[in-house]
Amino acid sequence: MIINLIKVFLLSTLPVLELRGAIPIAISYYKLPVIPSYLFSVMGNLVPAVFLLLYLKPFSDFLRKWYFFDIFFSWLFKRTRRHEKKYEKYGALFLLFFVAVPLPITGVWTGSVAAFLFGIRFWYAFPMMAGGVLIAGMIVTATNLGIINLIAH
Repeated sequence: MIINLIKVFLLSTLPVLELRGAIPIAISYYKLPVIPSYLFSVMGNLVPAVFLLLYLKPFSDFLRKWYFFDIFFSWLFKRTRRHEKKYEKYGALFLLFFVAVPLPITGVWTGSVAAFLFGIRFWYAFPMMAGGVLIAGMIVTATNLGIINLIAH
């Protein structure tokens, strides 16, 4: 069982799949209990967020040493960081809802890139994204168990 939980943890770190794919695989394919499946998926999904939020800026700074990348990032930041203070305050809240929607492309990978682009600092972005992951995990788990279908009918 522990090997399968580690697999679920690793699956949930992958872009696009994230916990939206890891939880159904854990419950349906590996036949793991619901609570450990949820917990390992959430923990695994948060790992990339930490690294992306901390290292996207240094990586872009490194790339800016080359003329082409410097022009690109200057153009990009000019458009995305116009109202940096407003984005930091309300953008972090937006990240909660963005990451909470359990659809492909709305997870922590894309949320981390959005936080970087809009200049939202780690300590604003990470707690909101963690909350979004917790909510998305609950929705995916409930859907996988058929609870959403029971409530809807």
